[in-house]
Amino acid sequence: MKRALAWLRILAAVGILAVLVWQLGSGAFLDGLGRIDTVGVVAALGIGFATTLFSAGRWQIVATRLGLRLSLRTAVGDYYRALFLNGVLPAGVLGDVHRAVQHGRESGDVPRGVRAVVLERTAGQVVLIGSAVTVVLAWPGVVPGAFRQVVTLCGVVVVLLAVAAVVVGRVVGGRWIHSPSKVRRGFAATLADVRLGLLTRETWPAVGFLSVATLAGHLALFVVAARVAGVDAPVGQLLPLMILALLAMGLPLNVGGFGPREGVCALLFGAAGLGAAQGVTVAVVYGVLSLVASLPGAGVLLVRSVAGFRLARAPHAGTVVPAPRTAADVPVEPEMGLKP
Repeated sequence: MKRALAWLRILAAVGILAVLVWQLGSGAFLDGLGRIDTVGVVAALGIGFATTLFSAGRWQIVATRLGLRLSLRTAVGDYYRALFLNGVLPAGVLGDVHRAVQHGRESGDVPRGVRAVVLERTAGQVVLIGSAVTVVLAWPGVVPGAFRQVVTLCGVVVVLLAVAAVVVGRVVGGRWIHSPSKVRRGFAATLADVRLGLLTRETWPAVGFLSVATLAGHLALFVVAARVAGVDAPVGQLLPLMILALLAMGLPLNVGGFGPREGVCALLFGAAGLGAAQGVTVAVVYGVLSLVASLPGAGVLLVRSVAGFRLARAPHAGTVVPAPRTAADVPVEPEMGLKP
C-alpha cells in the first residue's frame, strides 16, 4: 500500500509537469537555466547556509527540550544531508525521515527522535501557514478564489489543532502517561513532547524566531531566482506569490522538489499579470538554486559514508590486538630511596 501511494505521488507530480509543458511549452522550463551564473550560485550557497543554520538551531532547541542530545555542529551537518536527500529523492521528505530515525537511534529513543523532527518541521509550517493567511487577508486581489479558501482552511485547522493539543493534554495527558495501554501512553507522551518542544515559554519564542528567519531565507532565495529568470517586478509584488508557492511545496507530490511548485507559480504569476510561463521559469530556477544550496549535504553524506565504511571494515583489517598483560609481565619498579 505504501509503495502504491509513493508511485501515485510521483505520477501526480509528473502529470502536473506534463500538463505545464503541454500548455506552455518546454521553453518555460529551459529559459531560466541558461541565465544561472556564478553570482546566483554564490548567493544560493550563502542564503542556503543561513537558512540551514536557522533550521538546525530550531531542531537543536526542540530536541534538547525533549531530552535528546544534539550539538549545533551535528545538527547543521545532518540538516544539510537531509536537504540534499530531499532534493534528489522522490516525495521531498525522505531526507527528513532519515534524519529523524538516525538521530533517534544515536540517542537511544527512535520515537522521540522522530517526534523532534516532526515538531521542528511543524513549527516551520505553522509560520508559513500564518504568513499565507496574512497574504490572503492583506492582499486578497493577488490570490485566486480557490487559493483563498484552501489557505483559510489551513489556518483554521492549525488553530484548532493547537487548541486541541493544549486542552487534551491538560485533560488526559497526566492520566494516560501511566496507563497500561501502550497506545494511550504513546499518545500522552506525544502530547507532552508537543508541549515541551513547542508550547512552553522557554521554547516558542526562540523556535518562532528561527522559523521566521528560515522563511525569510527561503523568500530571499526566491527573489534571487526571480531576478535570475529576468523578472523585474517589485519585491513587494513578488513576496505574496512566493509565500503561497512555498506553501504548495509542502505537498508530498513532487519529484526532486518539482511539481506543485511549478503549477502554483504558473497560476499565481498568470493571475498577477506577470505571465504563467514566467512563473514556471522562476519556479524551475528556484528549484535548481535550492539544489545548489543543498550541495554541501552531498559532501556530508560522502564523508560520513566513507567513515562508516572504514569503521565497518576495521575489525577485519588485520589489526592485531595486543593480549592483556598479566601481573608477571609488569616490571617491578624499585622503591624510592633503595638501591636495586
